[in-house]
Amino acid sequence: MTTRGKIVIGALIVALLYFGINKLVSSGMVFKKAATESVLLNSIELPTTAGGSRTNVAVPLAPLPSETPAEKGTPVVWEVMAWNSQMAGMLANGGPRTTEGSALAANGLDMQIVRQDDVSKMQADLVKNALDMQQNPETPGLLVSIMGDGLPAFSAVQAQLEKAGTGLQIIPYSVGKSFGEDKLMGPKEWLDNPKTALGKTIACYLRDGDQNIALKWCADNGLKVNPDETTYDPEAVNFMAASDFLVAAEKYILGKPEQRTKVVNGKNTGVKVDVVADAVATWTPGDVNIARQKGGLVNIVSTKDYSNQMPNIMVTTKLWYETHQKEVEGLMTAFAVAGDQVKSHPEALQRAADISAAVYGDKDKPGAYWLRYYKGVSEADRNGEVVELGGSKAFNFADNLTLFGLDAGGTNIYASVYKTFGDVQSRLYPKELPSYVPLTQMLNLAPLKKLQEKYRGKAIAPAEQQRFAADDEIRQSVSKRAWNIEFNTGQSSFTPAAERQMQQLFDDLVVAGRLKVAVHGHTDNVGDPQKNQQLSEDRALAVQHWLEQRSTSAFPAGRVQVYAHGATEPVASNNTPDGKAKNRRVEIVLGN
Repeated sequence: MTTRGKIVIGALIVALLYFGINKLVSSGMVFKKAATESVLLNSIELPTTAGGSRTNVAVPLAPLPSETPAEKGTPVVWEVMAWNSQMAGMLANGGPRTTEGSALAANGLDMQIVRQDDVSKMQADLVKNALDMQQNPETPGLLVSIMGDGLPAFSAVQAQLEKAGTGLQIIPYSVGKSFGEDKLMGPKEWLDNPKTALGKTIACYLRDGDQNIALKWCADNGLKVNPDETTYDPEAVNFMAASDFLVAAEKYILGKPEQRTKVVNGKNTGVKVDVVADAVATWTPGDVNIARQKGGLVNIVSTKDYSNQMPNIMVTTKLWYETHQKEVEGLMTAFAVAGDQVKSHPEALQRAADISAAVYGDKDKPGAYWLRYYKGVSEADRNGEVVELGGSKAFNFADNLTLFGLDAGGTNIYASVYKTFGDVQSRLYPKELPSYVPLTQMLNLAPLKKLQEKYRGKAIAPAEQQRFAADDEIRQSVSKRAWNIEFNTGQSSFTPAAERQMQQLFDDLVVAGRLKVAVHGHTDNVGDPQKNQQLSEDRALAVQHWLEQRSTSAFPAGRVQVYAHGATEPVASNNTPDGKAKNRRVEIVLGN
C-alpha cells in the first residue's frame, strides 16, 4: 500500500473513532446526566502554568440547559433591565422561564424573567407584590435587579413597603457587573481639559447609576454641578432629565433644545436660554445608538474605570426573603454554578446571550448582538471616531466573596459603593432623597457566609483580580483632585479631623478599583526646602500606608504610587495663612 493510501485510511479511522465516541457519549449510555441537586462550583485543579505562581482552577463544561420549561418548583418573577451583567442569571434559568436541566430547576425554583427598564415601575411592583402576598401567601415572589450604586435612591420605596408591613431586602449575591457598558460620553476635549464641561449639559436618567458616573467624574475633577434640571448654570455642569437610558441617548441624537432659566451664583437672572444635550450618561444599546446614528462623542469615563461602581444588585421584600430561605440559598447556588460556566466556556456564554435576546425582546438584536457588546468592542462612529462600546462581567462565587468583603484581607466593596453614592445623591437632591435606608437594614450576609463555610477548603474558581505594575506610571489621567487631609504640624501623622476625609477618600478609590492611584504630597514654603521635600514624601507615604493597611484586596501592591513636590508647586500665594493652608495638600490623580 502506498504512503498516501495509509494516510487516507488512517484519517478515516480517526474520523470514525471521533464520531463514534461522540455518538456514544451523547446517547447517555456511557455518561448519564446526574439527577442530584446542583453542586456549587464543581472544579478541578490543573498544573501551574510555566512561569506562573498561582494554581489555575478550571471548571468543566456542564451540559447546557434544555429549552423545555421545567414547570415545577417554587414560582418567582425576576424583573430585569436590558443589561448584559445578567448573563449568569440567564444561563442559570435556561430561558425566559426556567427550563429542564437548568441550575435553577435543579435547585427547586421556577423563575419567569421579565424585562422592565422603568425603575419606578419596579418599585411599584414590589409594593403590589408585598400586598398580594399578605392576601395570599402562595403569591409568587418578586425579585428586581438594579444598579448597585442606584440602590440608595431606589430605597425611597421603603416607606411604601413599610405601610405594606415589610421592607427591602438584598439577595446577598450578585450575578455580575457593568464593566465599561455604563458610561459618560462627551466631547473629546473633555478628556484633555475637564473644565470645558462647565456650561454644558448631560442627558441622563436622574438619580440613578449612569448619572452617578457623571457626578463622580465631576467631583473628582473639581467641577461644580447644577442639580436643578429646570435651570441652566453657565459655570456648572448641567443635567437634562430622561425617562430612561435609551431616551437619554435620543435627546442627544435628536438635538431638540429645552428652554431653561439662566442662573448665576444660585440666583435667577430671568434670562431664558435654549440648551441641548452636549453629552450623555447611558449604557448599551444607548451608547451604540449614539455611535451609529450621530457620533461625535467619546468615552469620558465608564464603569471600566470605576470598576466597582455598578454591581448588579437583586432586591426583594423581607416578607418573601424571610419565608423562603431555602429558595434564597438555591438561587445563590444556581447563580454561582452558572457564573463559572459563563466565565469559562464560550458555549455557555453564547446560550446566555441567546436567552438574553429572548428576554429583552428586541427583534433587531439577536443573541449575537448582546454577546458582542457583553465582551465590549471598539467601533468607528458615524464620524469615523473610534469609541469603546459595551462591556460587562459575570460573577462567580469567589467574585461575590470579594464584593462583600468575605475574602482574605478584603473589604466590603459594596458598602463603600452604597455609602459613596447615597451621600452624593442625598446632598444633591435633599428634597427627593432626604435620607436613604442604611445598608445594614437591607443586607444580611449570613446566607453567603453559610455557603462559604460549606465549601471551605474545596477548590473553587478564583475571583478576577486587578493587578498593577509598581513601575507602570499613569499615562491617561481620568481625574485630579486636591484633598484637605490634616496632618499634625511638621509631622506626617494624621490629626483626628483627618479620619473623615480619609474614609471618604477610601470609599472613592474603592469605587474606582481598576484605576491606578498617584498620591502627590505638597507643603507650603515655611522652613527648609529639603525638609519640606521630605515632609511631603512622608505625608504621601502615610496616605499610601493607611489605604493599603485598610484593605489589601482593594489596594494591592503597585496600585498606589507616591510623589513628593515639597513647596515647588503652590496653588495659592504663600503670603497669607489661607494660601499656605491651600498649599499644604495631598492631590490624588486617578488614571491608567
